[in-house]
Amino acid sequence: MKWRLQEGRGEAVYQIGVEDNGLLVGLSEEEMRASLKTLRRMAEKVGADITVLREREVDYDSDVPRKITEVLVRKVPDNQQFLDLRVAVLGNVDSGKSTLLGVLTQGELDNGRGRARLNLFRHLHEIQSGRTSSISFEILGFNSKGEVVNYSDSRTAEEICESSSKMITFIDLAGHHKYLKTTIFGLTSYCPDFAMLVVSANTGIAGTTREHLGLAMALKVPFFIVISKVDLCSKATVERTVKQLERILKQPGCNKLPLLVNSDDDAVTAAQQFAQSPNITPIFTLSSVSGENLDLLKVFLNILPPLTNSKEQEELMQQLTEFQVDEIYTVPEVGTVVGGTLSSGICREGENLVVGPTDDGKFLRLKVCSIQRNRSACRVLRAGQAATLALGPFDRSLLRKGMVMVSPEMNPTICSVFEAEIVLLFHATTFRKGFQVTVHVGNVRQTAIVEKIHGKDKLRTGEKAVVCFKFIKHPEYLKIGAKLLFREGVTKGIGHVTDLQAIITKENGLEESLGPGQLSF
Repeated sequence: MKWRLQEGRGEAVYQIGVEDNGLLVGLSEEEMRASLKTLRRMAEKVGADITVLREREVDYDSDVPRKITEVLVRKVPDNQQFLDLRVAVLGNVDSGKSTLLGVLTQGELDNGRGRARLNLFRHLHEIQSGRTSSISFEILGFNSKGEVVNYSDSRTAEEICESSSKMITFIDLAGHHKYLKTTIFGLTSYCPDFAMLVVSANTGIAGTTREHLGLAMALKVPFFIVISKVDLCSKATVERTVKQLERILKQPGCNKLPLLVNSDDDAVTAAQQFAQSPNITPIFTLSSVSGENLDLLKVFLNILPPLTNSKEQEELMQQLTEFQVDEIYTVPEVGTVVGGTLSSGICREGENLVVGPTDDGKFLRLKVCSIQRNRSACRVLRAGQAATLALGPFDRSLLRKGMVMVSPEMNPTICSVFEAEIVLLFHATTFRKGFQVTVHVGNVRQTAIVEKIHGKDKLRTGEKAVVCFKFIKHPEYLKIGAKLLFREGVTKGIGHVTDLQAIITKENGLEESLGPGQLSF
C-alpha cells in the first residue's frame, strides 16, 4: 500500500472482489466486511483514510449475493501539505464559467442573475460588465474522506488549505475574444494539469468555444467538458448540444471519445479512464442555479489523479532551480512579490537566485525572503508547484512578466533569434518573411519578426516549415523543445522551438542590485 500511494502521489484505488486476471468473482457480505476491515487497518498503519467509491452486485454462480467494491485510499505525502491539481477554465463569453466556479468554491447556488460570480471578479469594470478580463485563481479542497472543503464552512483560504488533503486550483480565464491574449497567457504560463471547457446548453458551440478547444489540443492539455445552464432549456436542446459536441470531438482532427456522465458510477469511471487515456473526454450536463448534477462533477474532481507520478517529480526536483515569473505585485510592508510556477528544482526561503533577462540581457541577483502557496506560508517549494515569492526591497521596475529566476550556477542561455518548426493553422493570405506575430512560449509573450522560412518563400494555411523568428524588443530565456504558439489577428500557428542563437554576455551577465533602482555597471 505504501508503494501504491507513493506511485499515485498520495492516492490509490483498490478493487475488492476482483481476481488478478480481472475476473469479477465478488465477495459475500461477511467476506467484504472482513476485507474492508483489513484494508482500514492497513490504511491506519500508513496514516491514510479510506472512502468507498462504489459497490456493485455481480452475477456469479452462487446462491449468496456477491459484491465488488471500489475503495479510494488517500494519504497526504509527508513532505507536502496537500495534493495539488491545476484546472484551467475555458469557454465562450457568457457560458457560465465564473458562476460555476463561484458555486463550487462558495458552496451556494446561483440566483440566476450572477450573484455567485461576484466574489471572483478582481476589478470594478468586471462587476459592471459581468465579463472576466483578468486571470483569477479559485480553490476547492477535498479532505482525506473525499468531502468537499470550500468557503461555506471555512472562513479563509488558509483554513481550506489546513483541512484539505487534495486541492483543486481553478484558473478562471476570459471568454471574450478581446481578451484572447490573456487566455493564451493563462494556458501557456500557468501549466494547468487539465482544462475544463464550459459550454452553455442554450447557445451550444458558439464564439470562442472552438478556438479554446483548439488551444487546449495544441498545448496538449487534457480537457473535459461541462454543459451549463441546463435549467434554462428543454431536454431536447441539451441533447442537441451534446450531439453537436460529440460530432466535433469525433472529427479526424480531434479523435476524442466522448463519455457522457449521468451517474456517480460514470463519474468514477470517467475520472480513472480520463487520466489513463487522453483520448477520453468526459461530458457533464449541470446547472449552477438548480444544482442539478453538480455532485457528479465534485465526485469526478475528487477522484481525478495527478498526471505525473512521483518518479517524474523526483527527477525534476534534482535539477537546478528555475522559477517562471507570471505576476508581479507590490505588497505594503512586504515589498516586491512575484507569482509563478517552479518548473524544476527546489526553492527554499532565504535562497539566493538570479532573475532575468533584463532589456540588455543581464541577470540580477536577489534573495527569496519568504514563500506562500495558496495564501499560506510555506518553507520549501518543489518542482511543478505554483507559489508567490517575496523579494523584499528589490526594485519592481526591473521585473516584467516572462522573466525567469534561476540558480546562479545554471548559466542560463538567452536569445533574440530562434528557430521553430511550425504548422500554420490559419492565415488569410500567404505567410512570408518580414511578417510580425505575437509569440507565446511558456510565460514569454512578445512580438517577433519572421526573419527566414527555410526551404520556402511563403507559407499557406496547413503547411509546415522551420521558421527563424527574431524578438523585436528584448532577449528572452527559451528552451529547445518548448511548445510555441503565435497569433496576429486571424493568423494562428503552433510548433516547438528547435534551435537558439544564444547571446553570450560577459561575466555570466550577472549584475548586483544595490537597492531600489540602483544598478552597478
